[in-house]
Amino acid sequence: MMPERDLQYLAELAAQLRVDSVRAAAEAGSGHPTSSMSAADLMAVLFACHLSYDFDHPDDPANDQLIFSKGHASPLLYSLYKAAGVIDDEELLSFRRRGSRLEGHPTPRLPWVDVATGSLGQGLPVGVGVAMAGRLERLPYRVWVLCGDSELAEGSVWEAAEHAGAEGLANLTAIVDVNRLGQRGPTRHGWDTGAYARRFGAFGWHTIEIDGHDPGQIDYALNDACNTRRRPTVILAKTRKGEGVLEVENREGAHGKALKDPDKAVAELGGVRDVHVEVRKPVPGATPYRFAATGIQVPAYSVGDQVSTRTAYGEALKALGAARGDVVALDGEVADSTKTQTFAEEFPERFFEMYIAEQLLVAAAVGMQVRGWKPYAATFAAFLTRAHDFIRMAGVSGASIRLVGSHAGVAIGEDGPSQMGLEDLAMLRTTYGSTVLYPCDANQTAALLSEMADLDGVSYLRTTRGDTPVIYEPGERFPVGGSRVLRQNPGDRATVVAAGVTVHEALAAADELRASDIPVGVIDLYSIKPVDAAALIQAATTTGNLITVEDHRAEGGLGDAVSDAVSELGPRVVKLAVTDLPGSATPREQLSDAGIDHTAIVAAVKRLL
Repeated sequence: MMPERDLQYLAELAAQLRVDSVRAAAEAGSGHPTSSMSAADLMAVLFACHLSYDFDHPDDPANDQLIFSKGHASPLLYSLYKAAGVIDDEELLSFRRRGSRLEGHPTPRLPWVDVATGSLGQGLPVGVGVAMAGRLERLPYRVWVLCGDSELAEGSVWEAAEHAGAEGLANLTAIVDVNRLGQRGPTRHGWDTGAYARRFGAFGWHTIEIDGHDPGQIDYALNDACNTRRRPTVILAKTRKGEGVLEVENREGAHGKALKDPDKAVAELGGVRDVHVEVRKPVPGATPYRFAATGIQVPAYSVGDQVSTRTAYGEALKALGAARGDVVALDGEVADSTKTQTFAEEFPERFFEMYIAEQLLVAAAVGMQVRGWKPYAATFAAFLTRAHDFIRMAGVSGASIRLVGSHAGVAIGEDGPSQMGLEDLAMLRTTYGSTVLYPCDANQTAALLSEMADLDGVSYLRTTRGDTPVIYEPGERFPVGGSRVLRQNPGDRATVVAAGVTVHEALAAADELRASDIPVGVIDLYSIKPVDAAALIQAATTTGNLITVEDHRAEGGLGDAVSDAVSELGPRVVKLAVTDLPGSATPREQLSDAGIDHTAIVAAVKRLL
């Protein structure tokens, strides 16, 4: 049993966390103090007795990882940082102000925050990725995820729960603040912690139900989690929202609001304190395991060969895995189609089958990059849209992940519209800090895959299902932000800008038009973000007419990228894109029906001129 003096200290620390949460929100005039107050005891015991973390060295590989999945409880997190001595009271009271590091929801602007949170249901899936990395690194750090009970309605939580249970991620502990109240009223299960326990238990988790305001029970549960082997632990803590202040305690309608009378609340909680928490530092000298590198042999394809870019991706990823021991691959149960299977067969320890759970696929990649790995996550381009919010939040986090979307566009053929990625370029272009690449042949794919390895932020490679002719020599460089001018003559009447499968259509159209004495230029815009504005501006000023052609919707893709780059110059820009709803047909028929094949390009040029 914990000594009385320790229980008293923990109670004082928790009271201070509540007081400071109230004060920070009051100063800002907004925030989520009541959501912070319910979890104060849980976090007080974690920081004082169980967390292993060196705040002076947040990059220490032996540090535990703490993820506040209920990111709206940021006042509690910042109050913990103040108690640990890494921010002062003045900074605490800058909460939510312009320029402050203490944003409304946590972001990596703070060195102790690894991922941005606040979009609920994301912390546990990211935590799964961090825990998976711990296995690879052969280090004993633990992953602690603070969840709210409301977010357990998110499907992504159960994607993570099933995966963690099946993989036996014993280094992962979810602490669920079951405070019964969501934003608009009671949660589905209220204080029925057993309802949650049955669900987690069905997925193979060790479950513990406690009073979340009893430091002794909390300490016991955290100890139990640390001593549990071969399965993850969930601590289901019954708490009261707004604990300690009568005005808001367990009352509806107080979510997301500063307290009306903060001075009275602070007095009710016993006043302002200056309690310090000494967080235990990890044992120094830990070195994460990395796999050996054997040197790269980039696959080479002969000009004229017929090779799909997805096949080239698989071969190039295997080559990159041999050259770099920090590369890992994740796939959404379509590795035989995306060709990630090529990597999996060569490096099974570094391949992770995430099954048909695209939200978890992206989140786990985010978690693994927290630990310095270079994740490549692949599925069909259409299914990445399922994980749009996770991609968006990866951008907010500044996470460096590499996404690969295969089977893009109508060119996949007979499978029909449910399988066609037609929105992916727009989705990834709008992601903060992203890079979007769309190769047209196998050698270009291999080169761009290597370029992605050291890119910061979210990067995306779009690959094609069917075979396409190799047009570039092996070993050619394709810098991010560049393009290739494939046809150019002084008398060009227009310039066709294409990427991926439509590059080959554009070349065929240019040859047909040349035979009719209508010379046109062709640009392979393989880097759709960042775009090669200089090449586009030169084409716009010399020919005055640009025709963009893409196997994608007209909104947000290649055509809009080109228009954005040249709009101030005022050239004519004609966009050929997929506008109707496709059905089942052969790839050649699909391109024709969508109006993006070489015949449609020829017709567009003639109309324009």
